[in-house]
Amino acid sequence: MRNSLRFIAVSAALLVGLAGSAHAAVDAAEAAKLKSELMPLGGEKAGNKEGTIPAWTGGLTTPTPGFKNGGRRPDPFADEKPVLQITAKNMDQYAPQLTDGVKSLLKKYPDSFRLDVYPTHRTAAVPQYVYDNTFQNATRASIVDGGAGPTIKGAIGGIPFPIPKTGLEAMWNCLLRWRGGESSYLENNGYQVTGDGKAIVVQRGEVQQNFPYYYRDMTPEKFAGEHWLVRALNVGPPIRAGEAILGRQAVDESKSGVWLYLTGQRRVRKLPNACCDTPTPFSAGVTTFDEIEGFTGRTDRFDFKLVGKKEMYIPYNGNRILVPTKDSDVVHPKHLNPDFMRWELHRVWVVEATLKAGQRHTSPKSVYYLDEDTWIIVLGDRWDANSQLWRTQFQLPVAMPDIPGTVGYTWGTYELLTGAYYVNLIGNETKVHQKVVSPRLPESTFVPDALAGEGVR
Repeated sequence: MRNSLRFIAVSAALLVGLAGSAHAAVDAAEAAKLKSELMPLGGEKAGNKEGTIPAWTGGLTTPTPGFKNGGRRPDPFADEKPVLQITAKNMDQYAPQLTDGVKSLLKKYPDSFRLDVYPTHRTAAVPQYVYDNTFQNATRASIVDGGAGPTIKGAIGGIPFPIPKTGLEAMWNCLLRWRGGESSYLENNGYQVTGDGKAIVVQRGEVQQNFPYYYRDMTPEKFAGEHWLVRALNVGPPIRAGEAILGRQAVDESKSGVWLYLTGQRRVRKLPNACCDTPTPFSAGVTTFDEIEGFTGRTDRFDFKLVGKKEMYIPYNGNRILVPTKDSDVVHPKHLNPDFMRWELHRVWVVEATLKAGQRHTSPKSVYYLDEDTWIIVLGDRWDANSQLWRTQFQLPVAMPDIPGTVGYTWGTYELLTGAYYVNLIGNETKVHQKVVSPRLPESTFVPDALAGEGVR
């Protein structure tokens, strides 16, 4: 009996140790790969054996001639032509490199939806201090329990787990990815497109953002936990003009908060449940909080499994979609205009999210595809309670070499069952796509009282 109890105790201790190591930093020997076979943010430096994915050689850091900070972002590959076109007729040939959602769109809209595949460019780049911080994070970052599920410890100013061992680590890489600087301003339009093809403007916004996690003078000891501060003011459509929303996203989700200013009430209110499958007012209730930019918010409702890495056709270097000067050129009745969508072959991490026992969510299962070089969720599929694939998500990485960075921009969700879709960050009729703000915006910009000052119409 005594030996049996001892065996149980030892086994339990080993299991605890294994569980802890699953969310711990890698050792120095493995971290050294970030300076040899891996690019500094964790992607494989080498290309593939077929030559269709090139090696990473430093990314795109030379600004397109004529571009000025605060202007419209040009397409650095405007002269290129597609090397392949994937349609409903030939999709079976490329099925292993297509997500379930993309295949569903090809089948649903065989006469209009297609993938124009261009030469692959590995444009991902960040400032040197982000590379340096990422290298240090590799051996010091860990995942610990927080007030609302798993949170991170010991990481700052870079990818926390550039050599991920678990799906949860990969998702934290996405949540703390490089968004393009310490502070930024952009203008955006958002559309809901109904099942019968009618495009409805649900927002015309001016967005201010700070990213404290990426402040150059930030250290792990000084970091208070808030990694993304965002304030958006709606200037249209008329029914929503004057509304404003403020979000303060923390690595410990129990400390995150979202506030809303409604013109009819002339009051700022804190939203009680700004997470997960709650519809977000930022999209007029069309998408959920955890669908913002692929995935945002709490990680405690799902088990995240790191399925592995695959070569996939994904939207990439999507500057092409910003070139037209009319939103209607891009926002088409059934889907975004494929004439302005650029697809490339890249390696992605595949992460499967399965709802934990005792939790609730409208999508019990999701699969996310994370670009290996940037950690952007470029595509995602969601299944409903009946195990039907019902939503497919997208986010278009845009090359911004002046920052430098390849940054997630236009994003949205297709409703496969109804034919409706939502798209945000449509920038064709705006003047500013993403402006680097320096010096960064003051912290007072992102307090609830600031909403009332600018939200009154």
